Amino acid sequence: MKNDLFRIGPLTIHGYGLMIAVGFLLCVVMGMYRARRRSLSPEAILDIALIGIVAGFLGAKLLYVIVEFPAFLADPGSVLSTEGFVVYGGIIAGVVSAIVYCRIKKLVFLQYFDLAAPSIALAQGFGRIGCFLAGCCYGRETESAFGMVFPEGSLAPAGVKLLPTQLFSSAGDFLIVVLLILFQRRSRHDGDVGALYMLLYGIGRFFIEFLRSDNRGAVGALSTSQFISIFIVAGSFALFAWNRKRAQS
Repeated sequence: MKNDLFRIGPLTIHGYGLMIAVGFLLCVVMGMYRARRRSLSPEAILDIALIGIVAGFLGAKLLYVIVEFPAFLADPGSVLSTEGFVVYGGIIAGVVSAIVYCRIKKLVFLQYFDLAAPSIALAQGFGRIGCFLAGCCYGRETESAFGMVFPEGSLAPAGVKLLPTQLFSSAGDFLIVVLLILFQRRSRHDGDVGALYMLLYGIGRFFIEFLRSDNRGAVGALSTSQFISIFIVAGSFALFAWNRKRAQS
């Protein structure tokens, strides 16, 4: 819960940025290692990761601007700072950029989606630890033993016990990594691992939103992320069905 971890001369190392960097590096290392074991291109994984991090950053920020559009109109500078992202925007933009890259390079996107899915979940797990250190994406007030008090200067309200939804999300992401790797050993169709990632992440994100208390936009009675999760989960079932139909034909 301390975002300013240490200083190197005039440079302050922030926990949020450090965890994002650690997650990205481990994502790339893991993806390239597994690409070699599966006779896929490690260089393509590196390219997809580098393009995806840029597209993901822009997509996460763009969706945040859409969700917080009144605040953006009132003070564009505050919304366009280094804080404030919507993860789903990053995921969607990253996937689109990977599809475009694979089409240009004449690669089978679903094979690389399957390969990258566990790495993406791993990066998200570290990213949520960064959220915890910064205090963003915080949970509801609670008197339970799980409650944690954030310090002054954090993005979370200070001095009250809050559910550490960031750590709940992180634990869920790491669990998804394990489940995807185990599932891939038995998967018979290209795209099924990616579809399972969409299913697990979409369900987990939908329910964790009930525990959160930060301002994150709404579509009717649902938060923006819950609304998107419905389509992500529906898309996972459609991808499972399409993978099987394509294999049979």
